[in-house]
Amino acid sequence: MIRVALAATVRTLPRGPGLAYEPKFDGHRMVVSRTATDVVLQARSGRIVTAAFPDLAGAARQLPPDTVLDGEVVVWHAGRTDFALVQRRAAATPGRAALLAQSLPASYAAFDVLTLAGLDVRSRPYERRRALLVDLLLPLGPPLQPVPMTTDPELAATWYETLPASGIEGLVVKRLDQAYPAGRRAWQKLRHTDTRDAAVVGFTGPARRPTALVLVLPGEEDETPLVSSPLTPALRAETAALLSARGAAAPGGNVTAIGLGEVPYHLLDPPLSAEVRHASTRHPPPEVLRLRTDL
Repeated sequence: MIRVALAATVRTLPRGPGLAYEPKFDGHRMVVSRTATDVVLQARSGRIVTAAFPDLAGAARQLPPDTVLDGEVVVWHAGRTDFALVQRRAAATPGRAALLAQSLPASYAAFDVLTLAGLDVRSRPYERRRALLVDLLLPLGPPLQPVPMTTDPELAATWYETLPASGIEGLVVKRLDQAYPAGRRAWQKLRHTDTRDAAVVGFTGPARRPTALVLVLPGEEDETPLVSSPLTPALRAETAALLSARGAAAPGGNVTAIGLGEVPYHLLDPPLSAEVRHASTRHPPPEVLRLRTDL
């Protein structure tokens, strides 16, 4: 398992010499490994998801053997990234993955190169790794692309204010002289707000009167589902209507709810999307603000 670099949350935009700014995409963290003979796609949790993304695996075969990239997989829909659709892609069985790759094509926003043609470059400064990444990916083109980057804090501030309309949830800030900080929170992340979109992968309670939603949040350190706080009466009624239109939901097993322990839940496939308010810690539970039926 490749240990990825992590980011610590900050509340204001860091400024100063020697900093680089990148948009923070609303997707799934993914390590792309082009081995001598094949391609392996690894989620941040360590889970191998190659079979779920045949489009990205095929594109990654253009990379030089023994090359490893770090980045984010996203799915664009109606001009913005849609985290629920990424979750749907990641959860697809091999049989469905090929069809979803056609209807919901994935893009890979690469923000670092760890190994290039057999050479481990993690000890090199970010500025040099960034140059290697751009030289590697620009000739290949989509769906493998380097994330945008700037060293201009004013441009970064403009990105921070304008890009959320495209589903970008904030910025990641790195030092130009920094080696790749595997497993450490040596980068910084500034989210636009604590309000963000989440994938709704299930619900607790009866379908006629659901109690809470089971969510997977973008940007978390793993992909463990979280149970929301209890739904308001209006959201409960709206969710029940959507569930009624979908038909019976399959059992999803148990999930941990804060204050309740293990509770059973029903699985939603494909997921829904919801706007939630959530602090940087797991306490209190996420609050569902609205269902994103517009996505």
